[in-house]
Amino acid sequence: MNKRRWLYAASAAVVIIVVAGFFNRSTLAMMGFDWFLEGHVTKQLEQTYKPIDGREPIPVSTIDKKQDPFSVLLLGVDQRGNEIGRSDTMIYTVVRPNDGDLLMVSIPRDMYVDIVGKDKKDKITHAYAFGGAGMAMDTVEKFLDAPIQYYASINFEGFRQAIDTLGGISLPIEEDMVNDDPDHEKFVIKAGQDTYNGKDTLNYVRYREDAGGDVNRTERHQIFLNLLMDKAKQMNQWSKVPDLMDIMGDNFSTDMRPQQLVDLGQGLLQTKERHIYSHSLIGSGHRLKTGGAWYYFADDEDLAKVQTMIKSWLDADTPASSLILPEKYTEDKVKEVGTLASGGNSAKQ
Repeated sequence: MNKRRWLYAASAAVVIIVVAGFFNRSTLAMMGFDWFLEGHVTKQLEQTYKPIDGREPIPVSTIDKKQDPFSVLLLGVDQRGNEIGRSDTMIYTVVRPNDGDLLMVSIPRDMYVDIVGKDKKDKITHAYAFGGAGMAMDTVEKFLDAPIQYYASINFEGFRQAIDTLGGISLPIEEDMVNDDPDHEKFVIKAGQDTYNGKDTLNYVRYREDAGGDVNRTERHQIFLNLLMDKAKQMNQWSKVPDLMDIMGDNFSTDMRPQQLVDLGQGLLQTKERHIYSHSLIGSGHRLKTGGAWYYFADDEDLAKVQTMIKSWLDADTPASSLILPEKYTEDKVKEVGTLASGGNSAKQ
């Protein structure tokens, strides 16, 4: 595949959110399914626990039962068969459990960076191909000058299967989306469908040929994530649980323990207000030599702002009201920032 710069926002969050939607402890207890959560599900989730050799997950401290902010590198992997694959999506995510806030910083896959462990500069997507999730984490940590506590990755097939198992998802597509650039994978998503299957949904979040470029892609990612969270909260088809667990075992990997996954998802869905803020690193692209590979180079000023913003978010002492936000949320003071509430949601644009 040529130059897939984005796969989808919060790719691994697909599975985290699905788990959360099904496994809300209070709901399960009322329905007599609490045993299912504590036993079968937790056991099945053990398949997804894949720690990285030589890298222990950094413990997230708690004070008075309040969980400190932590970071997760979300990876969407283009993987076929037994190959390692490439990380078509890399999203540095800061989770603030006590505030219900998430910051998602998308890194273009062609970003030209130092590849930690290879002593060379290359596209950041190649870090995963060279050394899996561990090298990807090390490389992103150096690039953003920020720690990563955990990783979570899902591949294309897992994404499609999860959406299909959920019965598809409603997407706000008003005009046909046609991907037909000579250097891109060809597909058409027909507008006006009540629900979209896994293939169409994957193409929706990968679509890259509209005038808005990366900005519009990021907004679609966020729209999808919000719609998925809403779908997960409404799910009551318990017969689908085993299929979802199988999908996770085959296609999802993380160094989060099963109980952490459940607790994280449960917390995101039960928090009264959840704010999701997103930013795509900006820059410019060109070739280093005629006929050579095309690279994307970070804007130094934007990168410095992002690094400062991440530090603000990871500081447990920073109150929610004082968090540094991406500029698009502060430029228009009149425009209300969307809030995901337990009774409904509105996407932040």
